[in-house]
Amino acid sequence: MAFLADILSRVKPSATIAVSQKARELQAQGRDVIGLGAGEPDFDTPDNIKEAAIAAINAGKTKYTPISGIPELRKAIAEKFKRENGLDYKPEQTIVGTGGKQILFNAFMATLNPGDEVVIPTPYWVSYPEMVSICGGTPVFVHTTLEGKFKLTAEALEKAITPKTKWFLFNSPSNPSGAAYSHDELKALTDVLVKHPHVWVLTDDMYEHLTYGDFKFVTPVEVEPSLYDRTLTMNGVSKAYAMTGWRIGYAAGPLQLIKAMDMIQGQQTSGATSIAQWAAVEALNGTQDFIPANKKIFEGRRDLVVSMLNQANGINCPMPEGAFYVYPSCAGLIGKTAPSGKVIETDEDFVTELLETEGVAVVHGSAFGLGPNFRISYATSEKLLEEACNRIQRFCANCR
Repeated sequence: MAFLADILSRVKPSATIAVSQKARELQAQGRDVIGLGAGEPDFDTPDNIKEAAIAAINAGKTKYTPISGIPELRKAIAEKFKRENGLDYKPEQTIVGTGGKQILFNAFMATLNPGDEVVIPTPYWVSYPEMVSICGGTPVFVHTTLEGKFKLTAEALEKAITPKTKWFLFNSPSNPSGAAYSHDELKALTDVLVKHPHVWVLTDDMYEHLTYGDFKFVTPVEVEPSLYDRTLTMNGVSKAYAMTGWRIGYAAGPLQLIKAMDMIQGQQTSGATSIAQWAAVEALNGTQDFIPANKKIFEGRRDLVVSMLNQANGINCPMPEGAFYVYPSCAGLIGKTAPSGKVIETDEDFVTELLETEGVAVVHGSAFGLGPNFRISYATSEKLLEEACNRIQRFCANCR
């Protein structure tokens, strides 16, 4: 009898975490490595949020919390959805988890049975299909294209839905592509979903506040209110508030689903860290003044990276609307020989040779379900980004 569970044969480790770890290991060996794999802002958590956490510690708010979150945070979440998205949720329709990952995992664990399908557009965040598989479901991938700006079409969504479809998993702005859907683009998708009442919508809005130019964020239920009773709207404080290490994600949805997720979380981790929850209350209720300032910095970085990558031989980098990633194609390098003498046959070969030759760590696109591409996180300084892009240009110029 095998000791490890059979399900592990269907699950792969996180490629983004692996790249960041590889970069750290090389840096520890004295290599000059620029890591562009991590999906977290380089800004510090704002002072008012840190001070709220310190105040909570000093006030002795360090005990176990209710499984679904402290009442103050659940109320703040409901008010955030009303204020920013025009969505009416009662506090009891919300749930707080240890990061967005736990919210997603608990939703799948609470709803998926063997044979249930989850429609996932590519490219996708690396954890989506693995979570579905762990919870017994079947991921169904629907491909997008660079020419279509990595956005799912209504026709492709319609074709992917079957009687076995349980969820449509939607992420805008997208990790890894940065693609974000306008109101009209999203309305085309929700029109399809309205026709299939057995399909639930799980929307990952984690990058909601990171859109650029005149782009206006919208979430599915905001576009199509009739989906309210079968949508779980997930968000968190990690990205916009630079709170990745605080591990607070949250969601709102139908009470029956929230109660089921609460039951699972009660046998798993129980409530999220009390101190982080009090910090999240301040994040949602306190000043939002730093968000536009940080967005402006990210937008400048995006423009720099897109411009420089498009000057590299064999690279084609579209301009994303949001998040802090670009997802360029390296198709022009496939079949060429790297400076090491190795022939680049895949996007994974490309990122491996780039790291070994120039010390730039990025994530290969096939890990996100769509290649030959690679993901760059521009959540680091312009100085480092400029140096990294110079190295990428040099690497590409030296491929023959």
